[in-house]
Amino acid sequence: MRDLKSQLMTGRMAEVALEYAEGTRTPATPRPAATVILLRNTPPPTNSQEGSVGAVGPEVYLLRRQRTMAFAAGMTVFPGGRVDATDSTVADSWSGPSPDWFGKRLGCSAETAAAYVAAAVRETFEESGVLLAGPSKDSVVGDTTGADWEADRVALETRELGFSDFLHRRGLVLRADLLGPWAHWITPEFEPKRYDTAFFVAALPAGQVTRDVTSESDQVTWIRPADAVTSVDAGEMLMLPPTYICCHELSQYGDDVAAILNAAGEREIRAIMPTVRVDGDQAYLETQ
Repeated sequence: MRDLKSQLMTGRMAEVALEYAEGTRTPATPRPAATVILLRNTPPPTNSQEGSVGAVGPEVYLLRRQRTMAFAAGMTVFPGGRVDATDSTVADSWSGPSPDWFGKRLGCSAETAAAYVAAAVRETFEESGVLLAGPSKDSVVGDTTGADWEADRVALETRELGFSDFLHRRGLVLRADLLGPWAHWITPEFEPKRYDTAFFVAALPAGQVTRDVTSESDQVTWIRPADAVTSVDAGEMLMLPPTYICCHELSQYGDDVAAILNAAGEREIRAIMPTVRVDGDQAYLETQ
């Protein structure tokens, strides 16, 4: 694993960081956002692979953002995005630990925590077709690949449909109990676009499949976290520090998805905001 405690910045990122360090840039206010580390156990080999020994353990779902995106262009990320105005209005369609419980875990108010959780579920559906909701508190929707589901997904993505209205119309409750708080990262102050992001882990529900549907990505994959880290180290994949560090942490749980979900309930979560250290004409991104 590469050392991210002090990483030399290059290119435009270094230029912006140096401008900030010189006092010529005013930090933007970070916008709340949420992301979900969607997990599944490595599928068994197909008939053509029977008898072969393959890698086992959990896999994560990753998307590579379009190179035309204003933020994290070309980076490989987990599904996620910024909190929408309607995300804080889902309290009457909620099942699982209370917003207050999530707030205590994430170090924020109950209202903010509810918006984080709702945004996490909504963005996961928008960007992968996976929906962490069900008709009752102990069920999850099955196949979401039909034309009617796709129409709703697109309407959510274009903001023609609010998430609360979507849940009400379909008679669904958000399954907050399927999400485990994992991390909390804040974009460095020198970045022109900044986000205050809650990271959650969740297992792929039985019967559902991921789909390459979002216009914001040009490639999707299921991959073992350790293999993702190796690809980044080899220069084959680009990741921002939060995604990379999360993949490294997840690679320590080699058994199955359940081990990660159990670990989520015991983690101490603190907000992490990388800082800039300037040495001469060079800027370093430091993560404590």
